[in-house]
Amino acid sequence: MTIVNEELAGLRVLVTGGSRGIGEATVRRLAAAGATVLTASRTAPADDLPAIFITADLRSEEGAAELGRRVVDHVGGIDVLVNNAGSATGPVPTLERSDASWLADLEMNLLGAVRLDRALVPQMVERGSGVVVHVSSIASHLPQPAEASYAASKAALNAYSRELATAVGQHGVRVVCVVPGFVVTEGAVGHLQQMADSQGVGIDDIKQQIVDHLKVPMGRPGEPEDVAEMIAFLASGRAKWLTGAQFRVDGGIIPVV
Repeated sequence: MTIVNEELAGLRVLVTGGSRGIGEATVRRLAAAGATVLTASRTAPADDLPAIFITADLRSEEGAAELGRRVVDHVGGIDVLVNNAGSATGPVPTLERSDASWLADLEMNLLGAVRLDRALVPQMVERGSGVVVHVSSIASHLPQPAEASYAASKAALNAYSRELATAVGQHGVRVVCVVPGFVVTEGAVGHLQQMADSQGVGIDDIKQQIVDHLKVPMGRPGEPEDVAEMIAFLASGRAKWLTGAQFRVDGGIIPVV
């Protein structure tokens, strides 16, 4: 269900990785809240996505800087930055993982956000307001077998996010981390289907296997819209005193006291 309101009316928002999955759901949710939304990714989004699309590759310093320049050219700066773009190089036994694989995950999941923040957050600081949302993963707290580089890169993003919040908070800029759990996105569906085919079962059976393995208290995987709703809240004035914190959207996977 899409909630339509005007809580973000007049705000300029950039969502990276907005062509599918959590990014796409976030674009649609923030646009429904009245924001002017730009999105950037390597692949074009659906034609009906309510956003200005900019082709970008955040795996290099030059790519992030170029995106920053193009965003300023389009709308003169932004009020909310959602660093959602991310990727994983795939499962490899930890002691067999190459430097190239480690560096690829760090380049995309940590430095992609660091570089884009460096390009766009100074304008927020100068203006005295802004929100930065880093989309992390429960892997940062609950690493899965053979996925050490992805988990480590997201854990590094969490730490960086906390320090950035301290650095810019006095200037009216908030920085938060959203930590999704097992969310069924388009990308995940392809992987789940491969697993189902290899076992000769249905995709719903694979989803349930993962839910059972992770011991998800809610008993189901998440949907992209579940995460997008949290991002919309954090981007709004309702969250005006929230910064430097992590917000898990995981169905209760991570046990905390």
